Amino acid sequence: MHAYMFHVFVTATIDPDPSRARYETSQELMDLLRYTAETLSLEFDRWEEQYVTGPSLYFVVVADVDLGSYTDPLGGNRWPVDRCRIVSESVEEFISAARNVAFNCDGAVIVAADGTIQKQMVRIRSPDSVPEGDVGDVEYSDWMGTKHMSALEASTREEVLWAVTLSEENGRVTSFLNGTYQDYPRDEIGGRWRPG
Repeated sequence: MHAYMFHVFVTATIDPDPSRARYETSQELMDLLRYTAETLSLEFDRWEEQYVTGPSLYFVVVADVDLGSYTDPLGGNRWPVDRCRIVSESVEEFISAARNVAFNCDGAVIVAADGTIQKQMVRIRSPDSVPEGDVGDVEYSDWMGTKHMSALEASTREEVLWAVTLSEENGRVTSFLNGTYQDYPRDEIGGRWRPG
């Protein structure tokens, strides 16, 4: 089992005045997003079947919900905020909503540092600082698809605190932070919150 390497122990604080907002991330929020991705991976039992696509997720935790400068709305792909607006409000409802999104939607689910989920799912543009065809200091792995490369690139942005993906191809769960990633193939997932 891999050691979980992304530990950030601060709390979310959002001031009603956006000019004074302090956005921080919490270990609990990160753990819950990864736990949800792992739950969906572990409960899906058809990974080995040919032509079968499993659940797919892409969560991005952001410091500022002013996303217009680096995202594009992804059509009718929406998080069901009427069922679950805040990640930690009800873990069961959050996982249920994530399950529905994982099988029926595409794009990044944007989560503010206080756990509030944005309704519109998005495509995150590559950072302007990375010239086309040049990955700079970001190192891609051969297994990475478009979603994973996007999450890795997105994690280099100042506005992005953290990201997690669930691969629909094989159930792999990956955490991204500051242009690095920690990868958990399906047979190795199960963080400290799961019994061995």
